[in-house]
Amino acid sequence: MNTITRCIFSGLILAAPLPALAEVDSIVLGMGCFWGAEKRMAAVPGVIDVESGYAGGDAAHAGYRDVLDLEQAIQRGRTDERNHAEVVKVTFDPAQVSLERVLIGFWPNPDPTQGGPQGHAKGTHNRSAIYTNSPAQRAVALATRNTYQQALTAAGYGPITTEIAPLRNYNRAERYHQDYLVKNPNGYCGLGGTDVAYPGQPAQARPEALNAADLSRERQLIVFEAEDCPYCKLFRTEVLDGWSSEVPFAATYATEPPQGWKLEKALFATPTMVLFEDGREVSRYTGYKGDRERFWQWLGQRLMTPEQRRIAFAQGTERPFTGSHLDEKRPGVFVDPITGEPLFRTDAKFESGTGWPSFFQPVEGAVTLHEDNSHGMRRIEVRSASSGIHLGHVFNDGPPPSGKRYCMNGNVLTFLPD
Repeated sequence: MNTITRCIFSGLILAAPLPALAEVDSIVLGMGCFWGAEKRMAAVPGVIDVESGYAGGDAAHAGYRDVLDLEQAIQRGRTDERNHAEVVKVTFDPAQVSLERVLIGFWPNPDPTQGGPQGHAKGTHNRSAIYTNSPAQRAVALATRNTYQQALTAAGYGPITTEIAPLRNYNRAERYHQDYLVKNPNGYCGLGGTDVAYPGQPAQARPEALNAADLSRERQLIVFEAEDCPYCKLFRTEVLDGWSSEVPFAATYATEPPQGWKLEKALFATPTMVLFEDGREVSRYTGYKGDRERFWQWLGQRLMTPEQRRIAFAQGTERPFTGSHLDEKRPGVFVDPITGEPLFRTDAKFESGTGWPSFFQPVEGAVTLHEDNSHGMRRIEVRSASSGIHLGHVFNDGPPPSGKRYCMNGNVLTFLPD
């Protein structure tokens, strides 16, 4: 009997028939990290469900902590017990997709000549494997392996070492591991792959790395994106589209840096923002969920001097008559030192005699105001709206037309003459 799923929408009951249990099949695959494997296999047309789990080990029952603890004992030589592999149970409808087609989708994702561990993951539990539930499945697994081996050999790879064995001791992974990369876009995914297409299948075009000649070797921000990445689009909308920072940025779908440049470690999520200096990675920011202020503060930690960081991030104050721009009178604009966004114009600047650059009004929307009760005083703190850094305080003893005195720390202002 077919299973019927029902949902109530606007007072109506909608029924959607699912394939009968006898009409579906499943196979268990290991590619290393099961988070990435789950996402990759779910994209194969005809696949009904992909479930993360553990299989192929000696223990009848195991969870994530058990697998990690056993792996630690294995690495220290304290046991010869076989550990489970991180796997995905791929359930598919044979009427829509054959097992051969499912395995064609599997083979290019791990590096099957690497065995285990895969990619940049560690341990025997991150191995490449196919666990079958019948002799017929094993035959298809071996046939597709032999076909893919031809393509790998032609590309200069060695023999496939992927484990192909009957399924044993399968355990469903914990709930938080299911659909992990959907729920956690910053999550690690250690799939390496070979970039070798299965025979008869179109080769995946690999994005070319950025040309180093087009970049600033002294200091350059590179944003590593992916095409199907909603958080990359959010970062582009909220940050990149209005970019005014003095640090040049470039975006790419490639996973490698420009030729001759060096990443400190492999990329494992998108978007990843990497700051390079002299062609070497000096800092990175991985993932983005609308935390624009946090991103700018990360960048500011690298760009600012210790004195600037003390003011910007610890609400410090420079000593009077020691900061920058106190006597700056040229027509121009004072901008956020991280984002480059305008804060104050020179025509709103006045001589207050206090020893700090003072303005009677900011650029519209450039600052935010916050109550400050520190040091036994009641004051109104002024922060940059774009980066959130501390700028100074505002007082009610300024000149017309506003009557305000925005008393700013000159060391956290950058001046751009008109």
